[in-house]
Order: sequence, then C-alpha cells, then structure tokens
Amino acid sequence: CATVFNLPVWNGSILIFLLYLNHIVRGQIRYSIPEEMKKGSLIGNVAQDLGLDLKRLRAGRARIVTGESVQYTELKTDKGILVVSERIDREQLCTDVTPCSFSFEIILENPMELHLVTVEILDVNDHAPVFPNKDIHFEISESATVGARFPLESAEDPDVGLNALQNYILTPNDYFILKKHANPDGSKYAEMFLQKSLDREEHPRLSLKLIAVDGGNPQRSGSVNIEITVLDANDNAPVFNQSVYRATVMENAPKWTYITTVNASDADGGSNGEIAYSCSKIKGTIADIFIINENTGIISVSGQIDYEKNKKYEVRVEAKDQGGLTDTSKVVIEVIDVNDNAPVINVMSFSSPVSEDAPPGTTIAIINVKDNDSERNGHITCSIDTNLPFKIKSSMANYYNVITDSIFDRERDSEYNISVTCSDEGVPSLSSSVTLTLQISDVNDNAPVFERSSYEAYIIENNTPGLSIFTVKARDADWNQNARVSYILEDSSVNGVPVSSYVSVSADIGVIHAVRSFDYEQIKDFQFRVKAQDGGSPPLSSNVTVKIMIQDQNDNAPQVLYPVQTSSSLVAEMVPRSADVGYLVTKVVAVDVDSGQNAWLSYKLQKATDRALFEVGLQNGEIRTIRQVNDKDAVKQRLTVVVEDNGQPSRSATVNVNVAVADSFPEVLSEFTDFTHDKEYNDNLTLYLVLALAVVSFLFITCLVVIISVKIYRWRQSRILYHSNLPVIPYYPPRYADTLGTGTLQHVYNYEVCRTTDSRKSDCQFARPCSQNVLIMDPSSTGTMQRMQSEQNILDEPDSPIEVLCVVPGDFPFSEMLFVLLMGPFQHHGHGQRLLSNRVYFRGGNPGGGRGGHDPSILRKI
Repeated sequence: CATVFNLPVWNGSILIFLLYLNHIVRGQIRYSIPEEMKKGSLIGNVAQDLGLDLKRLRAGRARIVTGESVQYTELKTDKGILVVSERIDREQLCTDVTPCSFSFEIILENPMELHLVTVEILDVNDHAPVFPNKDIHFEISESATVGARFPLESAEDPDVGLNALQNYILTPNDYFILKKHANPDGSKYAEMFLQKSLDREEHPRLSLKLIAVDGGNPQRSGSVNIEITVLDANDNAPVFNQSVYRATVMENAPKWTYITTVNASDADGGSNGEIAYSCSKIKGTIADIFIINENTGIISVSGQIDYEKNKKYEVRVEAKDQGGLTDTSKVVIEVIDVNDNAPVINVMSFSSPVSEDAPPGTTIAIINVKDNDSERNGHITCSIDTNLPFKIKSSMANYYNVITDSIFDRERDSEYNISVTCSDEGVPSLSSSVTLTLQISDVNDNAPVFERSSYEAYIIENNTPGLSIFTVKARDADWNQNARVSYILEDSSVNGVPVSSYVSVSADIGVIHAVRSFDYEQIKDFQFRVKAQDGGSPPLSSNVTVKIMIQDQNDNAPQVLYPVQTSSSLVAEMVPRSADVGYLVTKVVAVDVDSGQNAWLSYKLQKATDRALFEVGLQNGEIRTIRQVNDKDAVKQRLTVVVEDNGQPSRSATVNVNVAVADSFPEVLSEFTDFTHDKEYNDNLTLYLVLALAVVSFLFITCLVVIISVKIYRWRQSRILYHSNLPVIPYYPPRYADTLGTGTLQHVYNYEVCRTTDSRKSDCQFARPCSQNVLIMDPSSTGTMQRMQSEQNILDEPDSPIEVLCVVPGDFPFSEMLFVLLMGPFQHHGHGQRLLSNRVYFRGGNPGGGRGGHDPSILRKI
C-alpha cells in the first residue's frame, strides 16, 4: 500500500526557562544564523555579549557542554567568539519544526558560572519541491460526472516558511481544473476536478503535468507527469462513511496490533462495486509503521512506533473501485506515551578534590538530567544517599547542583562515592544513577599524638655514650606533609646541667640516645620532655614526659669499715681461754655502695690458723668460737675473712683479723711483740726477746715499788680503772648497724670524745671501748702517746673496761715499755680497780732504738 512520511520532530525545538537562573547562572544570549554556513563562520562575540573579559574566559577554562552527540559550535576563548564547527542542516536538525534552534551551556570555573546560549537556525531555500513518484496514473471512466474529484500526490519540500511548498500548477487542458487545499498541519495538497465529460473515443489518453513551486528567492519547483486512461462508464465512485477517522495506539506496540478499520461503499454492482483500500503518501515515510488490508480496510502496526519521534500520525486512505473511481479519507492516529526512557544524566562540572575545611553549601558538581518521555513519565526527581554529607538541589529546569551539607573530616573519611539517582514518575518508574568519586584534601588540623601519656625507660649504668635507650613514637592523623612528625628535645636541666648533655633524640624517628655514660651512684633517675611537631603550616605539636631509670651494675667492690686495715697498725682481738662455744670475738663490718642484690653481702672465712676454732656468720660477719678454747690453742690466731657481694659477676674484699688467745697481756707479750713486727722486724726478733727478759729481771723490783707508791698516791683517781666481771661484748662502730642482715650500713658517723678531769695534764685519755680485748700496735709512729677517747663521766661508771692508748717515741727504751706492761696485773684492792684495762695500744718507733733524745718525764707521765 502507499504510505505517508512524517519528518521527526526535535524535542528541544524551543528552550523556555521557567525559573530565573540561580547564582551560578550568570546570563543568557540568543543568536540567529542561516543554515549551511561554512565551518569557522562567526556566530557572535560571546565575551562582549556576556560582558566577560578574555582573561576570565581563559582563567575559568570556559567550555561548551551539551548532551548532544554532535557539537555544531566552537568557542574561541582567545578571541571570545563563537564560530560554526560543523555543517548545520536545518532540515536534518529540526525537520519541519519552526522556529528551529538548539541550545548549549558555557561553563566557567573558579568561581563556577553557567551561561545559556541559544542559536536559532534560519531556513535557506536549498530544497525544491519533490513528488514521491515520477508519474501519476489515473484510469477514469468516460461516464465520470463533471465535478468528480481526483486527489493528487503531494510534493514534499523540507524547507519551511516561504521557502516551503506554496502552490501547485496544472498544465492547461480542457477537461480538468486544479483545486488547492491545506491540511490542519499547514501542508498543502491538490485535487483535480473534472469540468468536462470525457469522451474515450475522442481522447482515450490524456497527459498532464503538475508543477509544485515554493516561495523562496530564487523560486524552486518540481513536477510530476499525470497519465490519464479513459475507461468505459462507471458512474458511481466509492464513498467513505467518515471523512476523518481517529484512533490511538500505544508506543512500542507489537507488530500487527490493531488500530482501526476504514469503510467505504460503492453503489455500483459487479466489478465496478469492488473496492480496494490503500494508503496515500501524505508526508514522511510511514509505510514501515502502518499497514492497511486492501480488502477489509483494517489498519494495523507493521513497525516500531516511538512517541519521542512522532506523537501523532495522519494517514490518507483511498478507496478505489474497479472502474477507477476513488474516494479518500483521513485517519488520525495518536500515539500514547509509554515510560520507556530512563533519565539520562550528564555531569556538566565536577570539582575534586575538595578541602576538608570547605564550608557547608559548597557546590561540587553540576549535572543535567533529561527524560524524553512526556508528562509524568518525563517528570524527574534526583536524590543522594542520606547517610552522606551532601544534598542535591534543582537550580533550573533539568539542572541540579550537588552541594556539601556538613563539615568534612579527612581523617575519618578521605573519599566519598556519591551516588546520584534520578527517577521519573512513570509506572513502573525508571531510574538512572551516576557515581562521583570525591577526594578530600587534607588540612593540618590534628596534632601528633604519642602512643603513651608518659614513657619510662631503663638503662644500665656505665653504658657506652651514644647507646640507643628506646624510641618514642607519635602518630599524626593528617596526611602527607601534615603528618610528617619531627621529634625535638625540650630545653630543661637535670641537677643544674642541660638535659642535652645527658640524652639526645633523633629528629626523624624519635630514638633516644645516651650522650654520656651514667653512674648509678651519682644519679639514679631523671626526666625530660620530648616534643613531637608535624610539618604542617602552621605546625602543631604535643609533648610527652620521658623518665630514664638508671639500673645499678655491680661495679663497686665491698668496703671493709671495721676492722680498719692500715700499713702502720694492727688490731688484735683478745679471746680469753675460758671463752665458751659461740663466744663473740668481733664483727666484720662492710658496706657496698651498689644497690639491690649487688649490695647483698656475705661473709666467708677464707683462711684461719685454726679453722676448727672460729667461724664467720654468713650474713652478719660475726666471728665466733665454734668450740671450747683450750690451753693447746696457739696464742696468735690470724683469720682472713672474704666479704663478697651478690652481683653478677660478684666482687669481693678481704680483711685480716688478728686474734690473741690469752687471759692477760703479759701472757701474750712475746707473741704480741712478734705479732706486731713480723713484717718489718723479722730479722731483729731474737734480739728483742733477749732484751725484754733482761729488762724484766732488772726492773722488776723497781717497778713494784714505784707502782705501789703511785697507787697509794693516786688511789682516788684509780677509780676509773676497775676490774670488770661482765661478759665480753663486741664493739660496733657508732651508728653502724646491720641492716636486715645484708651488711649494708647507714652512712652516718657519730664520734663521742670524753676526757678525764685532769686530761689537760696527761697524754693518756680514756674512751669507750672500740672493741673489748683489742690490742693495737703501731710501730711506725714517732709521736708522743696519743690521747684516748672516753665517754663523759666514765670514771663514775663501775665495772667499765678501760682502753689505754700509749704512744711510744722512737727513742723510748724497750725496758720502759715493759715496765708499763707490767703495771697491768697490779690492782688497788681498796676499790677493786685495775690500773690498765684489757686493751693496750702501742704506737711508736723501734723499741730497741736506745734512749738518746727522749724526755725522761714520759715515764713518769705513764
């Protein structure tokens, strides 16, 4: 069948703004240009028309954005002009829609601006009217009545306005005249009317020419040949029961979908009454869309119907009998829209990254959304996930702005995937979405944070300078340079010394190094502060306190405080032969300046003259007898005690303890003399013994008389010397006490000095005992007899043992020394006192050195 073509109507024929542009849209301009302009032809000066500076165009990266696949214009930012970039065919762009125009947007950034530009395309008479076929054939009965109508095919002219088809002209003849008509859409068509009866015998065939002309300048035209064959009489033409048929069809209706039925009747009978239906081509090509059954007149769908291309179709239907008589009717088919188009989203502009301190309301994207459906099917709403700190607002028709809704925190979320979903209101609703990945740029808003609120570290004393102690670590939640942490040692002092002379800190990794070697005995701990500072601008920082604990190392050996060991004197502890088992001889007192287990002292007996007689307390250093002393035991006993700490490795010190086993000084005289000079006077030992025996024999009687005389004369003063029946108590140096058995002592020394009533006249002083039964000889001293210490009022205390310190000058005769020793056994029976106590100290020179140069009064003083 014959079909009618309709050119597609462009959806964006006219852009009408319903809303005033918001703060982003700055202006709108409109240009009119003829079609078919050459590439590069000037459209208009955009910069001048919009009031923009050329520098602003370049700095704002001005560009054209459009959702169409073909971009007909180009923006020259260096000149600020708009030129043609592609051939513009108005007929291809808009078909028969007038006015014809297209729109696009010019976007500028920093700040963001949006300008709308509309270009109207003016028609040029570049198309001549064209008939669908080269020839038109008619078979007309000679009995056709005058006034019979014969519709002619319409010519098509894609131009519009005056350039479109304006008139039809039929070549002059005697039988037919031409009448012109206009369709409701403005298109024109023509019909031939018979003005004179045909005579087949006179003119069996007629040839005419139909000319179609437009109104352009210059005028264009097209023609078609009309061939008429005169038939025998058929005096009744078909007649449609309706002049206009109306029907509807859903778009996307499947093939063979029923639309409507046309009906015509012919009063003739036989073959002259048989009617055939066909479609006349009026406009466009719709033969592939609709089909009519030539026998029944049923019109149905034969192709794809798209509402977005054509919303309405007009089809000319012809009914023709066998005699060639025809009638025509019009079928108007309206297409019902179906929601078959999802919204199309175009991102016009997108700013990423965005600073984390961007204020709420900052525009990050502009999107354009279009839906080719109509009415509710084309009504669009856009949304964003409510859990994201963004919202979307409509700025104008089909345009939406994505803006920030809260303050960002890059340390919490450094990136956002913003899913924008746009849905129409059709049933069912169709939607589209686009995802924008937004990066958040960092701002230095976080100070470094140390892993701990404070640090404690330990280092063993005597360390090597430069040793790494430990590492402080701070983290910054910011990024890149803002998170680069540097460590700084804050200025402070430790015991008046800058802390930088103790430790240093590595600026990049926070390693604490020891600058010097530490001594636990001088400093046990100290603290300082380390600052962590990031690389931001301005930088942020935080502080932490670091405490360094010095750990003790066993670097000090024990020090023996008692008995005192010197090269010029020896101490002898006296043990009576009547001493029982467990008798306390003396106590070794030692200290260790280390701490902890490095100062835990233990005492061991290393060597002894008789190991079966003495033992040393492991923890307290007490030397006691372990059996009963008998007469066979040697008078002279030498003990070597080792004092050892508990360090690893342990350190030790040794002390020699000399013990005299005797009940009185005369009994140990010979042993005592040997005892005090077995190192320096070994060669003269025999000589001293002979001289001692001679002096004793010579002076025995004289000494006896003198002693008795002196005793009587000074019997009142002799009360200070008395015999004591109290048990022997070992002496501990003042203020030195055993601390929990560890051997450590309090570092406090108290000395008490007491003098007799006439000590101003005597070289002998009496003092509280340093240790009972101690005999000290100092063979190197050349001074006079030293004063003895005594507690105050010791003369008034009964049964108090007396210590006498005798200083013997270098030239004092040995016989006089023996005379003094022999005075010990004599007692003043009236008061029960002895002249001398159990201890006698000798300091002086060689006892055999002669008498030359000494003061005779010394003997009398003694």
